Amino acid sequence: MRDTRFLRLWLATTCSGLATWALPFVLGLAVLERSLTASGLGIVLAARTVGFLLAVPVSGVFADRYARRHVVWAAGLTAAVATPVIAMALGRSVTVMAIAAAAAGAGQGACRPAFQALTAEVVPADRRQQANAAMTFAVRTTTLIAPAATALVATVAGAGALLAGIGVLWLVTAVVPPRGAGTPSGRGERDGFVREFTDGLREARRHPWFLAGLGALTAVIATGYAATGVLLPVVSRDAFGSEAVLAAALTGYTAGALAGAVIVARWRPRARGWAALAGLACYGFAPLGLLLPVHPAVVVAGYVLAGVGIELFNVPWFTAAQREVAPDKLARVSSLDFLLSYGLSPVGLALIAPAVDAFGVDAVLLTCVIVCFAAPAAAAWVPTSRQFGHESP
Repeated sequence: MRDTRFLRLWLATTCSGLATWALPFVLGLAVLERSLTASGLGIVLAARTVGFLLAVPVSGVFADRYARRHVVWAAGLTAAVATPVIAMALGRSVTVMAIAAAAAGAGQGACRPAFQALTAEVVPADRRQQANAAMTFAVRTTTLIAPAATALVATVAGAGALLAGIGVLWLVTAVVPPRGAGTPSGRGERDGFVREFTDGLREARRHPWFLAGLGALTAVIATGYAATGVLLPVVSRDAFGSEAVLAAALTGYTAGALAGAVIVARWRPRARGWAALAGLACYGFAPLGLLLPVHPAVVVAGYVLAGVGIELFNVPWFTAAQREVAPDKLARVSSLDFLLSYGLSPVGLALIAPAVDAFGVDAVLLTCVIVCFAAPAAAAWVPTSRQFGHESP
């Protein structure tokens, strides 16, 4: 944190993470204010997701073609301009809100792979795990305290003013990051977009640990995250008769993630890849607690374990990509990561409700538990997964 260049990068990624989290929360407050309907909220958030999915692969190519700092600037500025438009259209036009939300989602998506590659340029290799942990710790801290702070501000300022504040966060994201260390070899060469993206896919296939880990991460998010988003509120209401379990579990998850970030900043296990995959498997304790007839404290403890585990996976995962992937293809490989894992998580959310109607809550939860435990275990068998790369610890 005494390194000015890293401090600027840390501040920018924290602001982008907070802005990403805040938009759906503030739009939810707009529904409570009756300036936006529930169906309008769904349309706007769906448009944001579409913008994210379209921008991630484009950003991956551009961030390997041009200076990563410039890509972050363009992405952050796009979201900074689009967010106030959402505020101005609030209560007037859902169509305009949706178009602006798609642009904001594109800015959000474009930032992700560019930040991953910029981190590798700004931070020395031996300090990247600590750097990644510091950035995820900051984002988790803000999302822990931000709901209460935002709700408090909402008592004196409406959703429109809060949306303008999100625009300011994106503006900081655009202007604060430092320049990268240099130009990776090959970035000056210009091929067609499809060919350059395909080169990124070929680079990803060179790393069996990456493909296996990405498959496991996608499976866990599509099932475990969907159980959190859809079934946790249902179980909290029906099994425990209170929303308190919902609030405590989500808070416990974030608190666990904070603890995981602190642990992984210093922890260097011998089999770093296997340790990370074991952490990912801990997400299975979240749906397991919902499945079994246990005390609410056990449910919350399961979410704490899931939070610890996800950061024990995330930080070494990002660090491994920055270490093992060719520098001039890092943004494209990172874009594949975000596109398939977090970008496609809405698919799991969309499918889980019909699955519950067809098979019942218990069957769906049991499937989520099995997938969350089995997918990382299967990934661990893939060559080079033990270390997430070369075999020396």
